[in-house]
Amino acid sequence: MNTNEFTGKKALVTGASRGIGAAVALRLAAGGADVALTYQQDEERAAAVAGKIEGMGRRAVVIRADSGDAEEVTGAVDRAASALGGLDILVNNAGAFIVGPLEELGPAEFERTVAVNVRAPYLAARAAARHMTEGGRVVSIGSNVAERAVFPGFALYAMSKAALVGMTKGLARDLGPRGITVNLVNPGPTDTDANPSDGPGAETIRGFTALGRYAAPDEIAGVVAHLAGGDAGYVTGATVNVDGGFTV
Repeated sequence: MNTNEFTGKKALVTGASRGIGAAVALRLAAGGADVALTYQQDEERAAAVAGKIEGMGRRAVVIRADSGDAEEVTGAVDRAASALGGLDILVNNAGAFIVGPLEELGPAEFERTVAVNVRAPYLAARAAARHMTEGGRVVSIGSNVAERAVFPGFALYAMSKAALVGMTKGLARDLGPRGITVNLVNPGPTDTDANPSDGPGAETIRGFTALGRYAAPDEIAGVVAHLAGGDAGYVTGATVNVDGGFTV
C-alpha cells in the first residue's frame, strides 16, 4: 500500500464504528486521509476508531447520524465537509440488515430498509457532490445477496442492495463529466460482529464460496481504497464483487 496515497484527501465513511466501515476508515487514514465517520448508537466504539485515526497523525471527526433520517444524512455530509475543509471521498457503508420470514417483513421494515440502504446513499452522494471537485470518489457498500440470495428471508435486503447497482450506474453518468467516479463494492461473507465467521450457519455459508472462508474486513477495505485512489480513475459505474467466489 502507498502510505501517501490519500495525503491531503478528506473522506467521510458512514457507519464506521465497527466492521467494514471501521476497516475502511482506518485504511484511508493509513494512506494519509483525514476521515469523518458517522455512527448511530455506539459512540464509544466510534470514538475508539477516531482515536486510532488520530494516532496515525490524521484528523478524525465523529458525527452521530441516523441514516434512516434524510435530514441527518445530508447534514452529516455537510458537517464533515465543513469540519475537514472539503470532501474528496464518500464511502456509503451504513446499512440496515433486516431479514426474516416474509410474513414478518411488513411496511415498517420495508420503509426502514429502503430509507437506510437506498435513500441514504443517494442523498449522501447528492450532498457530497456539492463539495467535490474533479477526482472525487463515491464508493457504496452493497452485498453479494444482490446477485445470489441462497437463503429464504432475504427478499427485502437483497432488493435494497440490488437497487444500488442501478443507482451507481446512474450517478456515474451524472457525475462523470465533473471527473467524479461512482462505484459499488459487493462484499461476500465477512467476519464482523454482525456475521461472525464462527457464528450459527457459518460453516454452511463458507461452503457457498469458492475460497471456503470468510473475508476479513481489511480485505474489503483494500478494494474500497483502490476504488477511492488514483489508480482507479478510469473505473466508474462498476460493481466489484469481493465475495470469495460466492456469486460465480
